[in-house]
Amino acid sequence: MSATVELRRIPAVAARRRPRAGRGRYLMGAVCVAIATVMLLPLAASMLASVKPTAEAAASPPTYLPHSLSLDSYQRLWTYQQGLPTYLLNSLGTALLAIAFTLLLTVPAAYALARFPIPGREVLFVFLLLALIVPYQALLTPMFLMFARVGLTNTLVGLAILHTAIQLPFSLYILRNSFSAIPRELEEAAITDGASSWQVLLRICVPSAVPAIVTVALFAFIMSWNEFLGALVLMSKGASFTLPLILAAARTETSLGGTDWGMLQAGITISIIPCVLVYLLLQRYYVSGLMTGAVK
Repeated sequence: MSATVELRRIPAVAARRRPRAGRGRYLMGAVCVAIATVMLLPLAASMLASVKPTAEAAASPPTYLPHSLSLDSYQRLWTYQQGLPTYLLNSLGTALLAIAFTLLLTVPAAYALARFPIPGREVLFVFLLLALIVPYQALLTPMFLMFARVGLTNTLVGLAILHTAIQLPFSLYILRNSFSAIPRELEEAAITDGASSWQVLLRICVPSAVPAIVTVALFAFIMSWNEFLGALVLMSKGASFTLPLILAAARTETSLGGTDWGMLQAGITISIIPCVLVYLLLQRYYVSGLMTGAVK
């Protein structure tokens, strides 16, 4: 009898929970929309300011919607000093070199820390991660002196090496966890067939860890593309400036020494586009790469 009563109660309880679950989903959706709005409003304001006429972009109080559209800010930025294409190519070249250096160093190191019986392996791994708590700004002076001695200042290679040093600890953490999550049976089968350690790494582990590798490459690109202080210290020639440096210089290019808001917002809009495109293209790898190795 009691069992029959309990079975009758189950549909009633489920019916009461459905409206609560529906309200919870709506509330979560509203919170997500609010957060997205807060995040997107500054970007929208920057894009709108970039297409305002020069006088309207500098007006006080500001106008939120342009009264007329103008590409004058983009035209001035395109021909500013060495020309915008030069600075875009410098930023792109530095970012690609940083990605290449980061992967060449961290993929073998992460595989070794994940698989080889190195004495004190965990202690070494933690020691390498300690670099995350040291602000790289504190290391810029000794790095600049060292780079000046070997002739790496005012070069994209030198700046890419600096960006690689900044990115290494986080990249090593992501890749080491990813390699640890790969089943050992795959490697044992390859070794049984006569594969060497390098062949196991390149033919078994790297294809299995593509999401983590793409995540590392994405983080390295965004960090290198947006990094400002290291480029400011290492670069002193205008032809070797990256996009963040030229934007900092362009903000004071008015006849009275004020801020050219239109040109600055145009540069910000252009600098956002590559990061958004790269993220959208690699989004599915990025999400799965961050979760790799989180649960075993």
